Amino acid sequence: MPDCRKIRPADRYAGLQGFTYDAGLAAETVGSTAICMHLLTVPPGGRAKAHKHATHETAIYQLTGRAVMYWGDRLQHRMETEAGDLIYIPADVPHLPTNPGPEPCTAVIARTDPNEQESVVLLPELEHLVPH
Repeated sequence: MPDCRKIRPADRYAGLQGFTYDAGLAAETVGSTAICMHLLTVPPGGRAKAHKHATHETAIYQLTGRAVMYWGDRLQHRMETEAGDLIYIPADVPHLPTNPGPEPCTAVIARTDPNEQESVVLLPELEHLVPH
């Protein structure tokens, strides 16, 4: 029987999306096989690279701050979020989150990919569609 595990997010890593993440639960840290979960703090003015997660869903619980996420094939949709919101991103949906606010934005992020960075597909051809 596998062991239950507990970790504290102490290590940080640079994600392909352009943000620095606090290491969380993933295949690499606890041996998970179907899920990952980590913390993300986006600084004021922070912006991800346009990307999608191939074949993996994402669930987000926003703890602090405000954010704006652009999503869709041409990033044509805009979603404003704030502390207390739950956000769902289906697999293979292009998106680009930003923090236009004056304070950091912190969230718990879970994905159906145990290897958090393996399903990230960068979409540089969409970068120009979202104003800086």
